[in-house]
Amino acid sequence: MSSSTESHHDQPGPASNAPAPAPQQPTIGPPGNPAPKPPKSPDRLAWIPIRSLGPGHRPRILEHLQALSEHDRYLRFGFAAGDAQIQRYVDGLDFERDEVFGVFNRRLRLIALAHLACPADETPPRAAEFGGSVAAHLRGRGYGARLFEHAMLHARNRGIDTLFIHALSENMPMLRIARRAGATVERAGSESDAYLKLPPETLASQVEQFVGEGAAALDYQFKQQARIVDAFMDALTEVRAGVGRSGAAKD
Repeated sequence: MSSSTESHHDQPGPASNAPAPAPQQPTIGPPGNPAPKPPKSPDRLAWIPIRSLGPGHRPRILEHLQALSEHDRYLRFGFAAGDAQIQRYVDGLDFERDEVFGVFNRRLRLIALAHLACPADETPPRAAEFGGSVAAHLRGRGYGARLFEHAMLHARNRGIDTLFIHALSENMPMLRIARRAGATVERAGSESDAYLKLPPETLASQVEQFVGEGAAALDYQFKQQARIVDAFMDALTEVRAGVGRSGAAKD
C-alpha cells in the first residue's frame, strides 16, 4: 500500500466549496503497518509436455527419485526407501508391460515422474496402479494432476477399466488429486486406496494420446537442441577467454 501526504497550501480553507475528503478505509493489523497480503499461489501451466520413458532413461529416473527427501520417499514408496532400494526399483521397471512417463525441464532433468503399473493378465476386468512424484520446488503447479490425467488417458486406451492408488493416508496431495478426478477413496487406518472407474477408449481418446505424445517428443527435441547450442556457446566463450589471456600474456 502506498500513502500520499498533502501540503497545507493544497488543503481547502473554511470557505472552500471543495468536497470533503473520503474517509480512510480501516487498516487490518497494528497501526502503521500495511494489511497483510494473502500468499500468492504458484502459477499453473496451461500445458505440460509429458514424455513416455524407456530403458535409456533409467539414469534420469534414478537421479529424480534419489533426489527426493527422506519424507518424500516415505510418501512415494510407503517406507523411507534408501538409495539401494530405489536402485533396485528402477532396475526392475518393466517398460514393455508398464508405462513410465515424466516431465523434463530445460536442462533435461526429470522434474516429475509417474509409473503406471499395468496387469500382465489381459482378461477383463483390468486395473492399473498409479504412483508419482514431483520435485519439491515445483509442487502446487498442477504437475501431479496432469500426470494422473495422462495415466487415465493411457490406461483407458489400453483397455484398463480401473485406475487405483495405494497410498499412505497422510499423503493428502495424492489422495486429493484422485478425489478431484472422481475417484472413491477408502481409508483403512494409516493406508488408503483410491479407485477410479475409466470410460472405454474412443477414437477421440486415441487421437488425444497420439497428439500429446507427438508434442512432448517435439518439446524434448527442442530442449536437446537448446542444450547442444548452450554447450557450444560455453565452449566458444572459453576459447575466446583463453585467446584473450594468451594475448595479454604476450603483451
